[in-house]
Amino acid sequence: MKKGNPWALIPFVVFLVLFIGAGVITGDFYIFPVIVAIAISSAVAIAMNRKEPFAKKVEIFCQGAGNSNVMLMVVIFLLAGAFSSVAKGMGAVDSAVNLALSFVPQNLLIVGLFIIACFISLSMGTSVGTIVALAPIGVGISEQTDFAVALVMGAIIGGAMFGDNLSFISDTTITAVRSQGAEMKDKFKVNFWIVLPAAIVTSIILGWITLGETAQVEHLSYSWIKIVPYILVIVLALIGINVFLVLALGIVLAGAVGLADGSYHIMNLIETIGEGMAGMYEMAFLAILIAGMVEVIKFNGGIDFLLQLATRKIKSKKGVEFSIAGLVGVTDLSTANNTIAILITGPLAKKIAEQYGIEPRKTASLLDIFSCSIQGLLPYGAQLLVAASIAGISPVSILQYAFYPILIGISGICAILVGYPRKKKSFN
Repeated sequence: MKKGNPWALIPFVVFLVLFIGAGVITGDFYIFPVIVAIAISSAVAIAMNRKEPFAKKVEIFCQGAGNSNVMLMVVIFLLAGAFSSVAKGMGAVDSAVNLALSFVPQNLLIVGLFIIACFISLSMGTSVGTIVALAPIGVGISEQTDFAVALVMGAIIGGAMFGDNLSFISDTTITAVRSQGAEMKDKFKVNFWIVLPAAIVTSIILGWITLGETAQVEHLSYSWIKIVPYILVIVLALIGINVFLVLALGIVLAGAVGLADGSYHIMNLIETIGEGMAGMYEMAFLAILIAGMVEVIKFNGGIDFLLQLATRKIKSKKGVEFSIAGLVGVTDLSTANNTIAILITGPLAKKIAEQYGIEPRKTASLLDIFSCSIQGLLPYGAQLLVAASIAGISPVSILQYAFYPILIGISGICAILVGYPRKKKSFN
């Protein structure tokens, strides 16, 4: 390892000053376009190190941006966006929500909302999309009962973060897996058994808090066939089918269902696919720009400095895992975006993990769990802001009911302490 250079981290500082500074000054942490902040920071990274020719620094940036893992990530982002958009457009989300609500006991509606949010977010791969779909239903339930609207929103946000952390088409999962070189199904299995206790305990807490309360939900229509594309994607991904094929089959099946029931005609199906891909353009370009910037920072010695700093007092693998968890958590606090937090800390986490022999499936899980835990607790994060806006309340009021985000953080800590998962014998 070459000597670290703390000055090489200036582009990170520039990004945080631009992004957080604009948020503090205006009160809106999303007013400064994150892609512009990253572009400016990338320019600063390239401008540094005057000893190297400008053309060489640009070449280094492009090599990082065009890394095969980054390009794979970009293509998966686009396919995931297309599948999510096509499935939603033909009514899969509405059918899944209505089906679940039809089977939920009236005295367990809040627990049911949490579980429904878990399934929808696991299927859609987006926590914000899940909140947008379920929050209006939650507000209606709150109006019919004595349940505080903040409690209802807390249950929905918890379920939304469940899928954000686990879904095969979630941008956080894709980023965590690709940045660590892990297999999607391996990461899912490790991650699932870590967060399952958190989901169970959350359900128990919500059931206890709402004990004795009931609300009437009118008869809702749904179609089993519209839910099949979601189930197909989840099952095929768990089996271990290549994610490209899984998403392509999901798009074809969702599109076929939409054409068969009249939700789509050929041309507007194609338009919906295009719109879904377009919705992921910003995330795709963020991945490319951040990868290029990190490569230049790495060349200038910044990553080595962080690596030396992060591992200076580490004496065990557990210490390494806590360092990775802390790094991604602090980055998420700074950026208010768990995907960007993983994109930024992923390369460093991979280097640390390789140095101490930690499996990619474990580091991918750590990155995803702790970034989602922090994200679900940020009053200036997109999830709480969207829910609070729909419910007409302060995002801070929801925090007292943020059971699941807190519990997945605790579950992640417990997994580190007990050494789960055990190392595979085949891992080198």
